[in-house]
Amino acid sequence: MSTISGRRKEATAVVKLSKGKGIVTVNKKSIDDYFGRDVAKMIIRQPLVLTKLEANYDIDVKVNGGGSFGQAGAIRLAISKALVAENPDLRADLKKAGYLTRDSRVKERKKVGLKKARKSPQFSKR
Repeated sequence: MSTISGRRKEATAVVKLSKGKGIVTVNKKSIDDYFGRDVAKMIIRQPLVLTKLEANYDIDVKVNGGGSFGQAGAIRLAISKALVAENPDLRADLKKAGYLTRDSRVKERKKVGLKKARKSPQFSKR
């Protein structure tokens, strides 16, 4: 059993991987109750589907911060890292798919004189 963390945007996930039947719990709720959108559930299951280990491990996740897709990305990274910790032979496949790389894109900061990061106030010629 290994405890690994993953991050994406403002979200942080800690994953406990243990031998089991493929049950995924997020913050003590089932994955279906925690995530409403099917795309987020798909993102989380991607490393397990790629390695064909969906039914081999029970996954317990504690996640906080960020939005639903940021949390899903953090969980995916943590699951991928935990699978590599369990079986280093999986590293090549997961690395090739891009699941072991932290997505470093974050929100751009607001600039002085602008409304948002790039949006400027309306221009008036006269």
